[in-house]
Amino acid sequence: MTVAITGATGFVGGAVVRRLLRRGHDVRALVRDPERAGRLRDLGSVELVAGDLDDAAALRGLMAGADAAVHLVGIIAESGRQTFERVHVEGTARVVAAAREAGVRRFVQMSALGARAEPAATAYHRSKAAGEEAVRSGGIQNVILRPSLVAGAGSPPLRMAIDLVRFAPVVPIIGDGRYRLQPVWIEDVAEVFAVAVERTDLAGTFDIAGPDQLTWREMVDLIERALAVTRHRIGVPVSLVRFAAHAGVALPRLSPISPDQLQMLLEGNTTEANAIETIFGVRPRPFGDVVRELCAPYAPAGVGAGE
Repeated sequence: MTVAITGATGFVGGAVVRRLLRRGHDVRALVRDPERAGRLRDLGSVELVAGDLDDAAALRGLMAGADAAVHLVGIIAESGRQTFERVHVEGTARVVAAAREAGVRRFVQMSALGARAEPAATAYHRSKAAGEEAVRSGGIQNVILRPSLVAGAGSPPLRMAIDLVRFAPVVPIIGDGRYRLQPVWIEDVAEVFAVAVERTDLAGTFDIAGPDQLTWREMVDLIERALAVTRHRIGVPVSLVRFAAHAGVALPRLSPISPDQLQMLLEGNTTEANAIETIFGVRPRPFGDVVRELCAPYAPAGVGAGE
């Protein structure tokens, strides 16, 4: 099967490409600059198409002759012309239109757990919901996947948390730290995408998450255990973080978190409708195992053995 993919150079995209190749598929990837996509070229059997979501000719070339399309492009924060509306809504609509015109029979979309059109939702989640509607109304059989926090070596929030526990004598906790997350391992996500491409009987929108619903404090506990350290923790009032987040809109270097990101963190990110095992047949890896693997290079010898 020939699979056209956007976002192949990203954190999730790289894992999805590798998984598709291992399963014998031909992959064609849209990349801004093929000269800077060396990791994809090194995988072999990946055809590179130069362009972006605004390039109609590139999208036509990407989709020509493809059996399925996987759309992974997304942003977590707006920057300049890269707005949620432009990327998640308009960009998705253009990719769907190109796939439909090329006769692509199957479309797999990466959305996000919590995507919804409610006015009280963040702009990120509203734009993800609008992107979903562009897919559903696109006239192609589709699967829309809503992953929770994706955990792996390239995850910025997880990398930041591990480095904080490694290097900081005091670990700040926003609020009470009891907001719950349900991290899912990157390789499990990649497997779900491959199954979604291959199983033509599947259609619809599915939540994808790991097996563990954990508070932020519990996640820090697991990181400390994996690193064999104990850190003092200090609660940071939500009001103070919110003030810094809003100030950071004007001065981005002032705060590492945006108002939307703070809202999403405090809302939590869990699901009781997890389809990863029941629908896709993937037994998700526990978060503790993932953390031990990621922390192993920095932990004392023997820590985590036999756990």
